[in-house]
Amino acid sequence: MQLAILLYDGVTALDAIGPYEVLQAPGLGIDVRFVAREKGMKRTDFGRLGLMADYTLKETPRPDILLVPGTAHPQAVMGDPVVLEWIAQVHKTTKWTTSVCTGALGLAAAGVLQGLKATTHWLALDVLKQFGAIPTKERVVRQGKVVTAAGVSSGIDMALTLVAEEFGDAAAQTAQLLIEYDPQPPFDAGSPDKAPPQIVIAAHEEFRKLSQKSAV
Repeated sequence: MQLAILLYDGVTALDAIGPYEVLQAPGLGIDVRFVAREKGMKRTDFGRLGLMADYTLKETPRPDILLVPGTAHPQAVMGDPVVLEWIAQVHKTTKWTTSVCTGALGLAAAGVLQGLKATTHWLALDVLKQFGAIPTKERVVRQGKVVTAAGVSSGIDMALTLVAEEFGDAAAQTAQLLIEYDPQPPFDAGSPDKAPPQIVIAAHEEFRKLSQKSAV
């Protein structure tokens, strides 16, 4: 089984690496490929970290699993017709088509989410409507072979869900234990429904500033 994790300049590191840590477990036997338009280093959203793409899109025409990680700059995927065409084409033959965070916007722009329930980062949920998707606040949403995850850290939950579906609950539990995924955050502020109102306002402001920088 081959997994293609899409990379591009601006990708959010944990969106890609969180699921990778689950799905690369030796016992699963998945052939993991980091793919991009061109091979080479892709800088993450704030430029401080590089992830290496060892395969091109053309070299990976029929992955069994497609994973589209998100970004703080969604146009990096949504505005790239070559990447969108590749997503649309490989989706025709995938066993699973997945996304993390704003990677769902890439799936949506490629026509994958038309008429489907889907999730993404809470700050981008409304954008899904523009592409005919039905946004939901659930952390992981499965619609047939399409599985979308909410913001960043939820990619780990999505990957564990996928392992359970493909290899069984015991395999997923083993993967979870091996990475010691046992979240006990110091604050219950991980969603806009739980965080204090002033924190939600501050998050919106940070997003607004980031969007303005992206537009420059």
